[in-house]
Amino acid sequence: MVACLLVCANCAGPVSRLPQLPETEIKAEQRTEQIAQIRDYFAQLHQVDTVAFRIRTANTADCKKWVSAQVGLYAVTPQSLPRKFRSFGREALDLTWARPTVISVVEGSPAAQAGIVKGDEIIALNGELIPVTGTDGWIGAWLKHNGVRPVRVNLRNDGVDRTVMVTPVMACAVPIDYVVADEVNAQTDGNKIVVNSSILRVAKTEAQLALIVGHELAHVNLGHLQKQRMNSFTGMAGGMLVDATFYALSVPTGGVFTREFQKAGARAFSVGFEREADYVGAYYAARAGYNLAGAEEVWRSLSLLSPDSIRFAKTHPTTPMRFIQMQKVAAEIAEKEGHGLPLDPELRIINAEAQPPMNSGEEIR
Repeated sequence: MVACLLVCANCAGPVSRLPQLPETEIKAEQRTEQIAQIRDYFAQLHQVDTVAFRIRTANTADCKKWVSAQVGLYAVTPQSLPRKFRSFGREALDLTWARPTVISVVEGSPAAQAGIVKGDEIIALNGELIPVTGTDGWIGAWLKHNGVRPVRVNLRNDGVDRTVMVTPVMACAVPIDYVVADEVNAQTDGNKIVVNSSILRVAKTEAQLALIVGHELAHVNLGHLQKQRMNSFTGMAGGMLVDATFYALSVPTGGVFTREFQKAGARAFSVGFEREADYVGAYYAARAGYNLAGAEEVWRSLSLLSPDSIRFAKTHPTTPMRFIQMQKVAAEIAEKEGHGLPLDPELRIINAEAQPPMNSGEEIR
C-alpha cells in the first residue's frame, strides 16, 4: 500500500481548476433526470401497449387457446412499480399510495370506450378492491377469471367518484414486456415477448412497430422455439453417436461432435424461421389495421445501426432480404384487400395446436 501511495503521488492528473460540485445539486439533478426518464419510459410503453393491444385483438384466432379477456388499460401504484422507480415514481406519474392510477389507456379499447382516462384512480372492480402491490398482474389474472362479462369499475378523479361499465374483449394472452435496453432487439422465449426500448430507434411508426410485435407473436404461434429445440436435440443425438463411434475406436473426442452438432441443429432453418415470422407477422399487422406501405423501411433503419446485417445471414436474413420480402408481402396483402379476400398467410402446413404458456393471462392489459 505504501509503495502504491508513493507511486501515485507522482502520477499525472488534471491541471485545470475544476468547479466544486455540491452533493445537493448533484442529487437534485439526478432526481430531475430520473423523473424525466420514467415519464419517457411510460410514454414509450403506451406506444408499445397500443400496438400490442391491436395486434392481440386482431389475431385471437391464431393464438388458439392462448387467449384472455383484456380491456386496454395499465394502472399502477408506487408500490407496484419496479424498485428502482419507487422513490420518485409517485412524483413523476402523479400516483396515489392507496389506489391504482391509470397511466395508459389504448385508444378505441373497451376501457377508452367506457370513458376511462389517464389519471383515473381505480377503486374497485365489481366491488373488489385491487391490491397496491403486483397491481398489473392482479388485474390481468382477475380479467382472465372474469372473461368477457361486463365489469363495474368504480373510479375517482380529482375527488369526484363515478362508475362505468366495461366489457372486456378476448385477445392473445402472450405477455409483451417493454424493457430499457441498448441492444436493438425484440425476442420471445415462447412464453412472453420482450421488446427492448432501442427498438423505437428503428421502428419509427406504429406500422413498423406492429411488424416487430407481429413477428414475435408469429414465432410463438408457429412454434418456432419448440422446433428449434427439437432440431437442437436431434443434432445433439447425432453428435453423441459420432462421439461414441470414435470412443469405441479408442479415439477420445471430448464430446466435440455432440456440442457442434447440437449447435448446427439449433441453427437449422433459423433463417427460414425468421423469414416466416416476418411474413406471418406482416399479416398480423395488416389484420390490426396497419397500412404496410413503406413499413419495410424499418429494415433500412436497422442496417444503419447494424451494418453487418447487410451482408451476413447467420441466424437471421440480411436486411436487404427482409426489405425486399416485406415489399412483396405488402403487395400480396394489398392485392387480397383489393379483392376482398381474407388476410390469411399462405401456409403450406397447418400447425398443430400447442399448449398455452405457463403465465398466460397475467400482466395482460
